[in-house]
Amino acid sequence: MLIGLTQEEVKMWTMDEFKRDRDKQILAVGIVFFLLAFPLYFNSTAGEASSSSFGGMDFYEVSGETSFIELDSGMEYVTSGDTWTIDDLSTDSIDNADDMNIVGVLVTLSYGEDETNSGGPPCAGPLGGQAAADTISGTVMHGQYNASDSGTNDDAPASHTVESLWYNESMVDAILFMPESEIIAGIDADGAGLGSYSLDITVDAEAGSAGPGCSRSDNGEEVSYKIELIVYDYTITSVLEPLME
Repeated sequence: MLIGLTQEEVKMWTMDEFKRDRDKQILAVGIVFFLLAFPLYFNSTAGEASSSSFGGMDFYEVSGETSFIELDSGMEYVTSGDTWTIDDLSTDSIDNADDMNIVGVLVTLSYGEDETNSGGPPCAGPLGGQAAADTISGTVMHGQYNASDSGTNDDAPASHTVESLWYNESMVDAILFMPESEIIAGIDADGAGLGSYSLDITVDAEAGSAGPGCSRSDNGEEVSYKIELIVYDYTITSVLEPLME
C-alpha cells in the first residue's frame, strides 16, 4: 500500500485521466515527496533517483507512434464453400524488419455482391427478387497468434478487418506505476512479429429468392485483401525524474 492506496489503484492511468484529474496529480506529487523522504530511493553518491530501489517502482509515461507496413495485398475470387489460402508470406520480404517492434497484424477484407438472376426481361423487375447476404470469413495466422472474423455483404460494397495483437495495448499513451522492465515486457514484442504469416479466406454464398419463372444464383465472391504489420515505436519517460533534478 502506498499513501493509503493499493498498487493496483495507481498502477495505470491514461494521459487524459492524469491531465484532467486533479486528485491524481496531487497523488503523484504526494508520492514524489514520499519518495524524497526515503534515501533508499536515491543513489547515495549522485543523489539521483534509483529505479532499482523501492522495488524498481516509478511513474512512467509511455508514448509512441503506430505505423502499418504492407506485407501483401491482392484480389481473389473465392468459390462458395471453398477456402483460399496464401501461406508464403514472411517478414524476410520487409527491409529492416529485424529492427522493427512488430506488435500485431491487421488484415482488411473488401468485397461486393455479384449475385445474378435469370429468366429474361421480366425478371429484371420485382419478380427478380433480392440478393441474399453472403458471409466472408478471414483467418490470419502467425505462429501461436491467430485471429478470425467474419463480415457480410448485405450492404455491399462492404469490408471488415481481422486483427491479432501480441502486446499490451492498454499501456499505450498511459502513465504507469510499475518497474520499467515490466512496461518493456508489455509493449516490446522482442522479435515475436518476425517470421511467416498466412491468410485463409472463406466465402459462404447464399442466393436470394425470386418470383415465378425467375431464379437467382451466387457461386462466390471476389475478395480484395490487404495484410499489414503493426509496428509500435515507443518511448518510456520517468514522470518523477525531472522533478528531482
